[in-house]
Amino acid sequence: MARRPPASPAPPAGIGLGRSYTLGPLVGARVPNAYRRAAGDPNHRRLRLFASDPAKSRLEGNIVVAEVPYEPLAQGASGCLFEVSSEDADGATVWQTAQLDDLAVTLREGYDPSESDPRFHQQMVYAVGSLVHRSFRRALGRQLGWGGAAATRGRLRIHPFGLHDENAFYDADAGELRFGYFRAAQPIGRTLAGGQVFTALSHDVIAHEFTHALLDGLRAQFLTPCGPDVAGFHEGFADLVALFHHFAYREALRNAIACSRADLRAPAACFLFEIAPQFGQAGGAQALRSAVDSAAARRRYDRGLEEHDMGEVLLAVLYDAFCTVYRRKTARYVQLATGGSGVLAAGELHPALVDLLTDKAASLAAQFLSILIRAIDYCPPVDLHLGEFLQAMVTADRDLVSDDPWGYREALVDAFRDRGVYLRNVANLSEDALAWKPPRQQIPPIEALSFARQQFNGEPGRSVDPEEAVRQACALGDVATSPEYLAEFGLVATGDRALRNAQVALPQIESIRTVRRSGPDGRVVFDLVAEMTQQCTVPATRKQPGFTFWGGATVIVGPDGEVRYTILKTVAGEDRLARRRAFLEDPRAARFWEIRDNTYVLRGGVARLLHQARRRRAPVAPEAYAGTPA
Repeated sequence: MARRPPASPAPPAGIGLGRSYTLGPLVGARVPNAYRRAAGDPNHRRLRLFASDPAKSRLEGNIVVAEVPYEPLAQGASGCLFEVSSEDADGATVWQTAQLDDLAVTLREGYDPSESDPRFHQQMVYAVGSLVHRSFRRALGRQLGWGGAAATRGRLRIHPFGLHDENAFYDADAGELRFGYFRAAQPIGRTLAGGQVFTALSHDVIAHEFTHALLDGLRAQFLTPCGPDVAGFHEGFADLVALFHHFAYREALRNAIACSRADLRAPAACFLFEIAPQFGQAGGAQALRSAVDSAAARRRYDRGLEEHDMGEVLLAVLYDAFCTVYRRKTARYVQLATGGSGVLAAGELHPALVDLLTDKAASLAAQFLSILIRAIDYCPPVDLHLGEFLQAMVTADRDLVSDDPWGYREALVDAFRDRGVYLRNVANLSEDALAWKPPRQQIPPIEALSFARQQFNGEPGRSVDPEEAVRQACALGDVATSPEYLAEFGLVATGDRALRNAQVALPQIESIRTVRRSGPDGRVVFDLVAEMTQQCTVPATRKQPGFTFWGGATVIVGPDGEVRYTILKTVAGEDRLARRRAFLEDPRAARFWEIRDNTYVLRGGVARLLHQARRRRAPVAPEAYAGTPA
């Protein structure tokens, strides 16, 4: 499947010559920088959007005004990071184009929220996408590149009317997001049977798809379903990003807390924990997914779960942990309001208490979102297990926040344990046992990667030039592929006995990025984060098809060039080959892998296959759309 941009530039003369590694295409891709505010520019662009989707009532705080990072916009709603199309999926129809830089539109805080105005659809995907992208930038402390074809183009392309189907997906090959629309088979809120349901008007669907695209830019192999947890993680993580953004919309959050009497798991607070209610109701469910379940139907981890079901386990795990910490941090306010009993009296909560609880919930959700996103830098580069994501969160948070007085990490560990998510080769679930360890062998500091030697593009938070990225990648590759350090970086030499009859390719440096992280106490941490992979090919036999799988390491380098962590997933690891073959022979893998010439080959369009609608309906004709073409 050709899903990556062309090869990166050759290393500069004298660097990496005769090297025993290659450079991945993302190393040389120019990372787009978010707009840098000029003197006189406003801080934000105020745009109205649905906090949930059109099925929710305005009285629930569903119409919100979001403060979107300001940037000058070209025709329509296209900026530095992505471009929004007004074309229909039929290739012939062009709907009215949003003009978000028009003064009259700006003064009105954008277009009126409307299912029948195609300009609002464009406004909705632009606003939510900008907010999600900002959350990732803040958590990771750097500018973010795209994966796939968008890495070459520099901008992700968004199609709000990109599909006549009950689906929405990220297309890495084309470097775009496509949002579908379809006829409802039954009444959904104010939408009658036969009316239109637009995935581009669902806050959660938009945030979910943008997260898929951002993950693909952060991790070269995370979209390759090479194990039972990989696709489930992608789905669960994307849902979590959508869920924690719910808490950023104050009026909707305040309404949920007031109506539920501060019980974030009560049905009255469903705005907070349900994902894509309108889309779910179109399929006959209350919502597409939910972070809350009942004691009788408690979701637990199982390697045999379908991808979306496994993602829902991860969604429930993190919401469990969030609710635990929320109760701890608000208990004293409830005690004050109840004279020490902790039992709220009947009737409505006092408005001052609701305001206080709303502020605490919003702040905590932003912290949890940052913890989740920062953990991506601490994940192994391939074949991620949900338990390894717990390890990544614990390590990333310990790195930035040494003390944990409210027990954030304890709540995370307990929530994973309670849902049956355990780890191989971990004796207990204490923080010390879970956190990643430094390299077993002492690796001398890599002087060429010290911050004193780096050529920053103005400041560490901005992406470096491709030539500097290539220099850094080669400096790391020269050390990592030295025979004495090969195993410490999760790499295997050709002919290693552990491979038996399998063959390994040269290691590949997939990415190397500068990181600037800010903790809640104001502490700032600088690092380099790199991703190295190695492909292993197992030849076919008369009885079994051949296949490939990947190993490697995530490498975190400190500002003085010291190698702080090498988070390994070597191809020669215990049972990795056997576990890979077992997964390929599992019926679930047939959605993504097919056998050609006695070899397992990845099907095209992995993200679209992952999001394939479970119920199929007749496609919608563009003339059925209620809007007006341009």
